[in-house]
Parts: sequence; structure tokens; C-alpha cells
Amino acid sequence: MFVIIFLILLLLFFITPDIYISAVYLRQAPMVWRILFFLPTVVSFLSIVGVYYRGSSSVYTLIFLFILLCVAMPKLVFMIFSLLSRLFGHWSPTAATITSIVGVIAVSAVFFVAFYGLTFGWKRLEVQHVDLYFDHLPAAYDGYRIAHLSDLHVGSYRKKTGFVEKVVQRVNEERPDLVVFTGDLVNTDPHELTPYIPVLSKLTAPDGVFSVLGNHDYCLYGKPKRWADVREGGLIVADIERKMGWRMLMNDARILTRDTDRIAIVGVENTGKPPFPQIGNLQGAVKGITDYDTIKSSDDLFTILLTHDPSHWRMEVLPKTHIPLTLSGHTHSAQLRIGNWSPSKWMYEEWDGLYESGDQKLYISQGIGGTFPFRFGARPRIVIITLRRNHE
Repeated sequence: MFVIIFLILLLLFFITPDIYISAVYLRQAPMVWRILFFLPTVVSFLSIVGVYYRGSSSVYTLIFLFILLCVAMPKLVFMIFSLLSRLFGHWSPTAATITSIVGVIAVSAVFFVAFYGLTFGWKRLEVQHVDLYFDHLPAAYDGYRIAHLSDLHVGSYRKKTGFVEKVVQRVNEERPDLVVFTGDLVNTDPHELTPYIPVLSKLTAPDGVFSVLGNHDYCLYGKPKRWADVREGGLIVADIERKMGWRMLMNDARILTRDTDRIAIVGVENTGKPPFPQIGNLQGAVKGITDYDTIKSSDDLFTILLTHDPSHWRMEVLPKTHIPLTLSGHTHSAQLRIGNWSPSKWMYEEWDGLYESGDQKLYISQGIGGTFPFRFGARPRIVIITLRRNHE
């Protein structure tokens, strides 16, 4: 039923502006041109059929997205401003003219954002360097460098490895001490990873590559009924990551040692806001490493938590642990950002960058990929975090 309702709404989204513009502005045009005007909508719905049978990683997804964002959206905006202009024209010709001008600007802006985001924006990889200071960081880890990656969504690249090769090359050029990946390596199928195994296996750091699963890694968005258990798809993804040489943290932890000092890397399975899978077990993961649901203390092992969804920080990390640093992804900054504004603000209290509460820090990466190849403003990002020890 949900799928039927969604398709009906989508049809109205495409068809309504077409009917309006054709009836109001193309009445005198030859019939062949009026038919051609509807062609993008026809192609878009044929592409939906293609996505259904060939999967979201097929070229049909790109065709649909291009028509949706570069054709249908501008048409809808044009229709809205046209109706407003006609409405205002009953009272003030000047207001109607101004509305029409604003409408032209709005349509142009929508098209520019859509076209740029689909063609260039998702390729503009950046490396961001961040220093984070802690009172109780072990001395041997002062200056320790962590490459934080998140949300590759390799299924969106349609088996083309060029961009992922660029990501791996840029990370390795930074020579980090540790690489961490905070989830969403695939979109809907574990086998999306197959073409990328040789590339991602080249990620390297002295202390290794550590990874956790994100909500997409359980592969529940394609054909969920194929899994007997909610974790089954995620276990397949995790196994492939291990074959790439990555160290999977699935509600457990590893101890790293430098000189005589130690730190802990803790990783949990997806935990955060519904409707995403709630599979994480932080209590079990930190057992024997740090306090959980007890009086907070600063005497335990310095701990870094990898958890995909930043909502987990307020849900459990802050009230029940004293973990000093949590690393997350998931939000993508909605893949649309203008300055410090993003639609992510409407969905998440913390959505990008550094957040602090007392002596506990959360750092969110806006990630590298997405469920579809589009980014405007929210550039794909590699974060290089340098740990610093506060000196009194």
C-alpha cells in the first residue's frame, strides 16, 4: 500500500506541472511539441521500472534522478510562481511582474543546484584537518593522527572505481596512524562491494583500518525478505570487509599500544533513531574498558567510540559513559549545504563537525558518498583528526 501511495504522489508531482504548463503556455504549440513536452515524465517512469528490475545501482537511477531534479523540480517551481503571479495580477500588475521575475530566478537556481550537484558536486573531494584536545590523553598519543571516513555508499558509483581510488590515494598520502570507517559502505546489496575490494584493500595505516556497520550495511532497503535475520546482510558485508584487511568492530573493542601507553577503540553496530536497525550493544562493547551506567571516572582507559548514527551520543553515550571521543557519520549533511545551513538541522540535533558536552566530544563526518550521486555544498570529505593532550 505504501508503495502504491508513493507512486501516485510521485506521478502527481511529475504530471501536474506538465498539464498546467501545457494547458496555459503551450495551447498554440503544434501537437508534436506538446507531446514531446511530456516525454521526460514518460522516461522517468520507465526508468523507475528499470530500477525495480535492475536495482538502484543501475544507470536507470541516474536517469530518474536527473529528470526529477533537473526537469521535474524546475517545472514544479515554475508552476507555483506562475500561479502566484496570476493570482497577484488580479490586484497589482507590478506584484505579478515581480513574482514572475522571482520565479525565473528561483527556477534557474533550482536547475543550477540540481545540475551541479549531479555532475560535479559529488566528485569534489576535500581533506579537512582537525585538532582535538583532551585532558587525559596518554602522552604517547599526543599528536596521534586518525583518518575518519564514513558513508562511502559504493553502490552509487555503478562499479566505476575511479572516485574510490582517489579517496584511498588521498588517505594514504596523509599517512595517518589509524583509519576508521563509521558505516554505510554499501547501499542495498553486499555484492556492491565486489568491484571495490582490490581498491579498498589498499587503505593502510600502522594501526590498521577499523570499521563499524551503518544502517545501509544490513542491506534491508532492497529486498529485505531475502534475509532470515535482520543482521544477515550486515554479517556478509562485515565478512567482505575482513577479507579487505579491515578490522570489524561489532559490539566489541580493541586495545592499541604505543610505548607503554594504551587507548581503546570501541565499535558498536547501528544504534540511533528509528526506523533504522537498533542492534548496537554499547554495554557489552565497553565491558572491562570503561564505566557504563555508573559514576563517571577519568581513571579508565582513554576510549574512542565508533558509532554510525550521531543520535546515539545523546541517547546513551553521554548519560551512561564517560567516553571522551565519539566518531559518527550517517547525516551526509543531507548532501545539500549552503554555509552553515543544511536540511540536516531539521532532523538531527548534531549533524556535522564537533560537538562537546563537558569533557566528552562528538565528531561527525558529513561523509563521502550517498544513496545517489548528488552533493551541493556538502562536499565529500576525508577528516584527519589529530589528538592533542592539554598541557597545564
